[in-house]
Amino acid sequence: MRRTQRLSKSRFTAGLQCLKQLWWRVHEPQAPELVVDPRTQAIFDQGAKVGVVARTHVPGGRLVDRPYNAYAERLALTRQFLDERVPAIYEACFVADDVFVAVDILERSRDGFHLIEVKSSTSVKDEHLPDAAIQLHVLGRSGLDVGRAEVMHLNRACAYPDLHDLFVRQDVTAEAEALLPGIPGSVRTQLEALAGPLPEVAIGDHCSAPRACPFIERCWPTPPAHHVSTLYFMRQRAAALEAEGYSTIFQLPPDVSLNRTAARQVRAVRSGRMVVEPGLAEALETFEPPLAYLDFETVNPAIPVWDGCHPYDAIPAQFSCHVENGTGGFDHHEWIAEGSGDPRRPMAERVIAACRGARTIVAYNASFESGCLQRVAAALPDLREELARVQARLADPLPVVRNFIYHPDFGGSFSLKSVLPALVPELEYDELEVAEGNAASVHLARLMFEPQSLDAAERTRLLRALYRYCELDTWGMVKLLERLRGIAARS
Repeated sequence: MRRTQRLSKSRFTAGLQCLKQLWWRVHEPQAPELVVDPRTQAIFDQGAKVGVVARTHVPGGRLVDRPYNAYAERLALTRQFLDERVPAIYEACFVADDVFVAVDILERSRDGFHLIEVKSSTSVKDEHLPDAAIQLHVLGRSGLDVGRAEVMHLNRACAYPDLHDLFVRQDVTAEAEALLPGIPGSVRTQLEALAGPLPEVAIGDHCSAPRACPFIERCWPTPPAHHVSTLYFMRQRAAALEAEGYSTIFQLPPDVSLNRTAARQVRAVRSGRMVVEPGLAEALETFEPPLAYLDFETVNPAIPVWDGCHPYDAIPAQFSCHVENGTGGFDHHEWIAEGSGDPRRPMAERVIAACRGARTIVAYNASFESGCLQRVAAALPDLREELARVQARLADPLPVVRNFIYHPDFGGSFSLKSVLPALVPELEYDELEVAEGNAASVHLARLMFEPQSLDAAERTRLLRALYRYCELDTWGMVKLLERLRGIAARS
């Protein structure tokens, strides 16, 4: 006879999203889809750090510090702390109806206990409520009088160094209690599903909400080339078109309603060639030489560590800048922060110097670089005017590409990583160790905040990879603008 499986908070919420996902998570815990990549691990680590700091805002408690799989020991230590009437228990553990929960913070109060679920988000989300509800259910079945359920989340208004208001404690008792009548049935359904064969569950919107299922490729067929889901900025409309029987862009009726960019996309895909709209040459006149090409990579600590910073502020910690030197070539400037010191001043001074002779500073999706400059300027009053002059000279090729060009290989996206392979195919990102911004942010954070995790060889390799990635982004913009001017000249 198969041993009864036990649910946990994370298993229960996964089961609410999809019983098939729950089954795979429990019965195939070593599945390749569940291998944690560096970016996901960084999110987990950051959440753990937030949880530790949250405890200091509910002081006087005791931690149930037994190994995660030592269930009996964790339950016994929780019972001991309850008997000792400690003011708070961190990671308090309970089990009921084959559901095991560890409460982030269980606070004793005059009206019973307060259940506090700590989240590293900056607001309460709908997906947090079933998490609180399953804990209320288990604690109630364990005989605890819980007078209040809260979600404790980060406060974007908090600014370092004053972290007294780092967290907001939001009462979700009514919302969580409203879910309680459905909890026993959901628990039974999930346990029955785990005791049987792989459940049959149809694909749908739940596959990506509230978060993307790691097993989505097992269930979803590989879409054909130029599927309607690639239509630019038409996700909901594309779903309706597919429901009407239209699978690819080639099948769309001539009278289908499309936005201007998607219509250009359809023309390009059906013709099999790039479409160029009139006016490209005039749009490129904005990029007056001499030009500098600027790209930032950032870190965004959940818990701020530098003066004036808020949770998740994106702070530039690396830059690359190619600058026309007047002789037909380019000078390259680059810098990476190392160590946990504030990178804003050394970054700002180097960027100002690199861009000083440029009339136009090119940045793809320039609102990102503009926001970085604005945040840095707010922290450095003496450099504010010079940084403002850098910001004022920013020019963005993204709207130019989006408004005047579509290549069939864009795949419905105008990100630099989609545009460059189509228009500048000689540039290759695929072989890079660091090939996109989120990965760069993770590795930068390791260099700055966890240097002890890197030996000398790994540190050197990581620095080289980060430098190469950021440099390729700015050199890619150089080649992109050259390509756009060539297209305009032939149009």
